[in-house]
Amino acid sequence: MTDAAGIPVVLVHGFASSFERNWREPGWVDLLRDEGREVIGVDLPGHGQAAKPAEPAAYAALEDSVLAVMPGTGPADAVGFSLGAQVLLRAAAARPGRFRRVVLGGIGDGVFAPADPEPAARAIETGQAAPPGQPTAAALAHFATAPGNDRAALAACLRRPHVALTEADLAAVAMPVLVVLGERDFAGPADRLIAALPDARLVTLPRTDHFATPKDFRFVQAALDFIRA
Repeated sequence: MTDAAGIPVVLVHGFASSFERNWREPGWVDLLRDEGREVIGVDLPGHGQAAKPAEPAAYAALEDSVLAVMPGTGPADAVGFSLGAQVLLRAAAARPGRFRRVVLGGIGDGVFAPADPEPAARAIETGQAAPPGQPTAAALAHFATAPGNDRAALAACLRRPHVALTEADLAAVAMPVLVVLGERDFAGPADRLIAALPDARLVTLPRTDHFATPKDFRFVQAALDFIRA
């Protein structure tokens, strides 16, 4: 047990993944429960057991899926990876009082200037390779090939109405934030993101890329240590 036992932990998965694949299978859920933490899992729209609409407008406010499962009393801790981290960051900016501590894995300065989603969306729809020289699109298209994924839904998720975050948005994220980023992650760097958050620090995972981050025990350990406080 830790001093934080009893405080729920919300887990938000990455693009083309799910609560089961991103968090339960690598052991996060068991580790958190061993520490006396209630785990609240989220399947974002278009993913896992959630509805999978094929209209981009259905994905306009993914952060609502997180806020909808937040406990009714008291703040919770939360961990997000990749798309889940982006969504969690928006939720924390919109409702900072609902969060005690937040861990963001696999995101960086791209939150301020998101890449064009069309190359990845087209690759997912057609099953063809992403255009050369576009590592983000290639990574997203690769994730989409996992069993059980709905290509039309994932393409619609990428094409959702989207407004980039600003430093003014992130000024509202007053709780402590840990950003964990692989040294070889295409989402990096995270200098501007760290500077924009009022109380944030960065952990870099040497020799680690985006794909390997969720199962990297250094990410798990850094997150557990952070939310124990």
